[in-house]
Amino acid sequence: VLKVLSHIDSVLQSPRAPPLLYRRSKGPVQSCLKENGQQCGFEHLPLAIEMWADQLMALKDLHRSLKKLSLELLPWHTADPQDNRESIRVEDLQFIVDAILEEIENKEKNSQTPSLPTLSAIVSHFQKLFDVNSLNGVYPRMNEVYTKLGELTNAMRNLHELLELDSSAPPTVVVDTVGKLCNIINENVTKQVQQLLGTQDIHRIISKLEEHECFFPPFQALIQDLLRLLEISNLDDILPTVQNLK
Repeated sequence: VLKVLSHIDSVLQSPRAPPLLYRRSKGPVQSCLKENGQQCGFEHLPLAIEMWADQLMALKDLHRSLKKLSLELLPWHTADPQDNRESIRVEDLQFIVDAILEEIENKEKNSQTPSLPTLSAIVSHFQKLFDVNSLNGVYPRMNEVYTKLGELTNAMRNLHELLELDSSAPPTVVVDTVGKLCNIINENVTKQVQQLLGTQDIHRIISKLEEHECFFPPFQALIQDLLRLLEISNLDDILPTVQNLK
């Protein structure tokens, strides 16, 4: 036992040992003496071992938290097959921290290059905007949107030219101009119809229609009777046939 204690004492006094792990005993030593009468200084060693045990447990919790953080920031990194091992080393934690720091530095250097989470968010937003249920439908819908956008752009450009509007005029101005043009055309058509009917009064139009309804049926019946009596089928033959009868 004394040999083991002597070996532990040499380890504790090593330059690599934590400074608080080894302390010389103060006061009389009752049971912890070596053969040469030197104090062994192990009175607080159980407390240090308990602290080590707590730190090892905390090391596992810290490793678990860092892995969660790594999955959030670096989801494309594959899991290390040794992640499930019982013993966690400080080197493992340092490796995760270095990977996260390297990714952050790369993002700062290449701020114009979007990350994978950013691209994933853009695709998800496109799916919501254009009602795409699967990733396979993203490219076809993109092509469809691009085609429709091109058609609308060409139509707006042609309308700007036809209406003699500035190319920077917003769509609302184009719609208002088209509406005014349609009103002008409708007014002109109404005037032309009124001129064609020879009246500006809707009541006179109704009166003319009523006169037509009174005159046309008897006239049509007369013509039908003449065609039947003269045994002809063409209106142009009525007058020559009547003249021949004379």
